[in-house]
Amino acid sequence: MTATSTANSPVEGSTPLGIEVFGLAGRTALVTGAGGGVGAAVAEAFAAAGAAVLVTDIDSAAATTVVDRITERGGVAQPFVLDVTDAGNAREAAAAAAQLGGGTLNIVVNNAGVIAPAMFPKMDEERFRKVLDTHLMGTYHVSHAALGYLPDDGSGRIINVTSAAGLTGTIGQANYGAAKAAIIGLTKSLAKELARQSITVNAIAPLAATAMTETVRTNEKLAAKNLARVALGRWAYPDEIAPSFVFLASAAAGYITGQILPVDGGTVI
Repeated sequence: MTATSTANSPVEGSTPLGIEVFGLAGRTALVTGAGGGVGAAVAEAFAAAGAAVLVTDIDSAAATTVVDRITERGGVAQPFVLDVTDAGNAREAAAAAAQLGGGTLNIVVNNAGVIAPAMFPKMDEERFRKVLDTHLMGTYHVSHAALGYLPDDGSGRIINVTSAAGLTGTIGQANYGAAKAAIIGLTKSLAKELARQSITVNAIAPLAATAMTETVRTNEKLAAKNLARVALGRWAYPDEIAPSFVFLASAAAGYITGQILPVDGGTVI
């Protein structure tokens, strides 16, 4: 009798993967800092993939503009004014997102951020705390507020935004580098804790042409220096970054957690 190998056979009870696993139909997402840049691109990509999206930003007009673009294309979205440094406001946003989804919030993207650059000798405590409060504490506030609404059916996702600055360090933005490195530690810790609830937690480290990178893109000397570090030799558009978020939010990434994905043209290799 010839033995038959089962090494590549589907495990009992498994489901063959199809293109639909990359969609987000029936899911609800909360995206912070979604009034522009990468956050706006992610909110629009989520909606295009079928998710209902709570578009949050500290700038009401910016959030509303993004929602208008989504709804004009037939998507489902609502704007929400959110200051991520305010724990109470974060709880309100999580509740609003869950209400949009009929009581369930599937996907949280912690993207809101600010910069306050200065060389370390001139980096006062106010600048340092401002960046940590927005990036690190903002990620904490929103993630903590969302926990009660995230399901344990394998569709729960927390996707944080870090940076090459958190992986390799940076000059002139020690506050930003520290905050982004802390988000990496938070991501990995939450991935281990929340795995028992079938919630995945990952982070993306993007590099894109946005308002936050305008200074280093428009200053001739800084632009040349920064592009020299990018293997592909160019800046990405936010729309090129967004599909990575869709992937991590989808069923296709259901077995990925605790990972940091640089989407940076080969800046970090």
